[in-house]
Amino acid sequence: MILKTNGERLWDSLMEMATIGPGERGGSRRLALTDADIEGRNLFRKWADEAGCTFRLDTMGNLFARRNGKNSEAPPVLAGSHLDTQPSGGRFDGILGVLGALEVVRSLNDHRVETDSPVEIAVWTNEEGARFPPAMMGSGVFAGIFEQADIYTHQDPEGITVEDELRRTKQLGESPCKLFQIRAYYELHIEQGPVLEAENTSIGVVTGGQGSYWTHITLQGQGSHAGTTPMNYRRDPIMGAARIISGMRDIVLKQPGAVGTVGRLETTPASINSIPGKVFFTVDNRHPDEEILANINQDLMKLVNSVCAEEGLENEFTNIWKAPTLNFHDECISKVRNAAESLGYTHRDIVSGAGHDACQINRIAPTGMIFIPCENGLSHDEAENTTPEQVAAGADVLLNAILASAGN
Repeated sequence: MILKTNGERLWDSLMEMATIGPGERGGSRRLALTDADIEGRNLFRKWADEAGCTFRLDTMGNLFARRNGKNSEAPPVLAGSHLDTQPSGGRFDGILGVLGALEVVRSLNDHRVETDSPVEIAVWTNEEGARFPPAMMGSGVFAGIFEQADIYTHQDPEGITVEDELRRTKQLGESPCKLFQIRAYYELHIEQGPVLEAENTSIGVVTGGQGSYWTHITLQGQGSHAGTTPMNYRRDPIMGAARIISGMRDIVLKQPGAVGTVGRLETTPASINSIPGKVFFTVDNRHPDEEILANINQDLMKLVNSVCAEEGLENEFTNIWKAPTLNFHDECISKVRNAAESLGYTHRDIVSGAGHDACQINRIAPTGMIFIPCENGLSHDEAENTTPEQVAAGADVLLNAILASAGN
């Protein structure tokens, strides 16, 4: 049985969700566990309730909306993503996975299809990590990758903890945040890259994800007056940072397929006429090969030590998070590919360059992902965009992959 979703309804839902926490340039700003995030969750709950779902909220604020099946005791098929966004986020990153899963439930209702296994929509807490690092926090605790007690203590830049906000926003549920039996997990997402659009391909069949290292680097020098300190007397950490960042680029470029990003750079004091005494910056390095990624990290550490020795600086080099490379489940990949072929959509295999909740769930359950094109490959920006037709195609593939796993 090949079914299709109501693409117009899904698009309307995406656009209505985007009005909550609107950005300045047409995107969205719903940082995790802020009032805007909760408003978005409440809208989702309203829609899922109207679709006949029942709810479960766990102790990490992960929300599960369930459509029962013929066998209510059978392990459910899960599909979902997240509703929180980047500070200047788009209308589709994460949100498409949640509302695409909701559209699957609505379409099953429309077609009066009763699946053998229950189908559950998962809304994972704090996937982005923009307010509370690390990323993929809710799914990470659920999968046993992070310890909940430790995650509760993590703070945002204002010193507010995760537990504080879970309690304030009434998202600290009664169900323990721990693994339950799952038949399969699927996640629909924009590609966040340019490949599908460039090749005019409708569906990306995601076979796995590249690994990443997140690193915090602090350089300590000597603050001083900008006008009275000769250049050869300085221990200037910003000059050291400049050399390290340039050298990191060279390290990354030597490895085909590698990417490296400095996302934050902060000086102390931040004054135009003072030499900073301290510089802090972040590094995000990624590659689909575990060994090459580890070598990039080691080469970066050696570079930091070498530059600091030459510049007279002290440093702290801390890998705050490591995501391993991964392969998704062969059976789930096949179901996604078969769905795309049965629907007549052009498709290609693709490796995810970004982390997703699916990457965490892949540790504990059979997992697959579906990508659709996004305009100019842009994401994590308010200019993020796709089309109603592409959204509908992705939801159609999601629906039929879920049907193949849930049975009917």
